[in-house]
Amino acid sequence: MINNVRERNPMPEQAREVRCTNFNEVALGYTEADAIREAMRCLNCRKKPCVAGCPIHQQIPEFIARVAEGDFEGAYDIITVRSTMPSICGRVCPQEQQCEKNCAHAVKGEAVGIGRLERFVADWYAARHPVSAPQVEKKGKKVAVIGSGPAGIACAGDLAAMGYDVTIFEKLTYAGGILTYGIPQFVLPNSVVDREIETLKARGVEIVTGTPIDKDKSVDDLFAAGYEAIFVGNGADVPQPPRGLDTSLTGVWSANDYLTQVNLHNDTLPANIKDAKRVLVVGGGNVAVDAVRCARRLGAETIMVYRRTIAEAPARRDEIAHTYEEDIEIRELTNPVSCYSKDGVLTGVKCEKMVLGEPDESGRRRPVPVKGSEFETEVDAVIMALGTQANQMSYAGTPGLEKTRKGCVAADDHGCTSCPGIFAGGDAATGAATVILAMGAGKHAAKSIDAYIKQKG
Repeated sequence: MINNVRERNPMPEQAREVRCTNFNEVALGYTEADAIREAMRCLNCRKKPCVAGCPIHQQIPEFIARVAEGDFEGAYDIITVRSTMPSICGRVCPQEQQCEKNCAHAVKGEAVGIGRLERFVADWYAARHPVSAPQVEKKGKKVAVIGSGPAGIACAGDLAAMGYDVTIFEKLTYAGGILTYGIPQFVLPNSVVDREIETLKARGVEIVTGTPIDKDKSVDDLFAAGYEAIFVGNGADVPQPPRGLDTSLTGVWSANDYLTQVNLHNDTLPANIKDAKRVLVVGGGNVAVDAVRCARRLGAETIMVYRRTIAEAPARRDEIAHTYEEDIEIRELTNPVSCYSKDGVLTGVKCEKMVLGEPDESGRRRPVPVKGSEFETEVDAVIMALGTQANQMSYAGTPGLEKTRKGCVAADDHGCTSCPGIFAGGDAATGAATVILAMGAGKHAAKSIDAYIKQKG
């Protein structure tokens, strides 16, 4: 029986020696035959543990059953009842930590490739259907959405489907938020994000780029302009300050700024990115992996250092495997402590070795420095992927708006805040998290906004 096969069908990929020379997507996607074979591995468990592991409780066995039957359109219809962005989530969600982690096959083999099947279905549909949206009766009510990342896209799309006139305000000149500026094209092609943006526009959503909401154009100004509710979904893109590393040196980059340059300005890169010969990336998450793989494609010798072991790194397993395959050196249990420079230009980094001690508040063993283990590494660029903080620019001066200890907007599970008419979700409310959690928060907030405006009358 095919559903007893323990190994998942491999994902077709660009050859290693080819993909390191370009920014094209590494994973090429399942064929129809691949998808059907993989879908037939699903055991259709009675208790559906995969659904319990999904933040939006996607009806996974049901859509996979349709794939197994070759009914890809039916599978798409099931997926899109709950998911706004299946082509994106299928590529970047950490399925191995969510739905696939609970798959019965994962006990003695490999989980069903749920994310791979979601991506296949979404790509199959997109290749056969132009962007379109059903016509809905307009309510004559305006809602503003701050930020065009996954939370903002999800919230705006659902509100538009309800008949609201929605305007998204995006501070950058490109829409898509972190999906566009923070994730390289070899992981998430711009064409996939562009389709989501075009779908929003087809639903009547207006997207105003290059327009930050800040002290010059505030939340109160939006209310004064006639918006009945506001959703704050501007993410968490302020880099965590590093300890000991001089961020003023030429050649020292935050991962956010580095990836924004590479993703949006690849043809006009600064010389200290384009010409860097030896690059060190600090961190063990997806952002660190994305940055170091970008540097590799730009022709640099690349090193990634992480203060714990790679087994404990939060990056997706597939992406870590790709990193090793692309001849990128990963130094575990290594932490940078200071920079070397000449005339304000980075020339090297001093690192120290670490050992794992007792568990910290996260439950992972705390990295402890080894005395006398310092060593120097010559580099001409260092990229710090040490996490991000909430960007308070859009709401810092809003009277009565409560914030969390970390500076995020304090919002409940429905996106409601301490201020009537202001809602929040995604990284702006939780700190840096996953695309699907942000999408789910946007959808919850859309329901709350609808209920709030209806109550106002």
